[in-house]
Amino acid sequence: MNAAALPDTWFALRDGKRFADGVGLADIAARYGTPTFVYSRAALVAAFQAYDQALAGHPHQVCYAVKANSNLAVLGVFAKLGAGFDIVSGGELARVLAAGGDPGKVVFSGVGKTRAEIEQALEADIQCFNIESAAELARIHEVAEAHGAPAPVSFRVNPDVDAQTHPYISTGLKENKFGVAHADAFDLYCRAADMAYLEVTGIDCHIGSQLTDASPLLEAADRVLALVDRLNREGIELEHIDLGGGVGIVYRDETPIDLAAYCGALTRKFAGRSETLMVEPGRSLVGNAGVLLTRVEYLKPGEGKNFAVVDAAMNDLMRPALYEAWHAVEPVAPRDAGSLDWDIVGPVCESGDFLARGR
Repeated sequence: MNAAALPDTWFALRDGKRFADGVGLADIAARYGTPTFVYSRAALVAAFQAYDQALAGHPHQVCYAVKANSNLAVLGVFAKLGAGFDIVSGGELARVLAAGGDPGKVVFSGVGKTRAEIEQALEADIQCFNIESAAELARIHEVAEAHGAPAPVSFRVNPDVDAQTHPYISTGLKENKFGVAHADAFDLYCRAADMAYLEVTGIDCHIGSQLTDASPLLEAADRVLALVDRLNREGIELEHIDLGGGVGIVYRDETPIDLAAYCGALTRKFAGRSETLMVEPGRSLVGNAGVLLTRVEYLKPGEGKNFAVVDAAMNDLMRPALYEAWHAVEPVAPRDAGSLDWDIVGPVCESGDFLARGR
């Protein structure tokens, strides 16, 4: 099995054994069993503070994208740091509130908000809804009227910028299902501004995930800012501009975006502007902050293919099966055994149930 280094800052290697924030991973597995996820609190805090400090040149709000990891303990760490939260369901809203998150810093994205979820969010008094279609605009207005108070809204605008990432996680092209078309956005804002039970508060965009080049993000920002300026000339003034997330991380040999340089470029674009700058990082806050502990149950060597059957499966870590994604695999403690290449597979009755191949 070939190993790839975990971030030693948070998962230190001592005498060949791995630790998370000073706690032995083998000890965690022995106490809690496997499979189990282990997260470094220190890594979560450092990642959030990196954004907060890099954006310090302009009034800003860092909204953690809950879809990246909705573990209550993880949410609780960010809530204590004063984070906002980007949610896509009523379930995620409930988890944020249970973890101590401030509903006044919650933005509700997602293309399929139900009436019940809209009512739930209005009752919680969230910061705003990110509207993703004309039909949703009408529904939110109708529900808000029944609720008896205006709903704060923003439009998720699709800037038609190629994020240059995996097609399953590209969200900013006109053929993607997310957001309203850039060409339609101005008219939709004008319509919303005339609706009695809507309060237009911001604008949002998110072009994709796991980006390793800041150029598409900055291009999208320019398109959004140009639209905001046009809205201002029409008398529609916004409180915040949400530029989404998408900053990638290192899984194997990627060169990630220089966060300080990217955020510095954003704050320079916002110089002299009154709107709050919002971002929605997810993966870049949590992706390198956790490990999945799993135990080898059986070894099945064979002709041309060796299988290591573990107790974790695709239901625990979907990315390899869904995207052919690569994740580092490393023994918790050293073994004096010969080296062979193995496919690491789970017990689920699907041939696509694998965590790694040829390791």
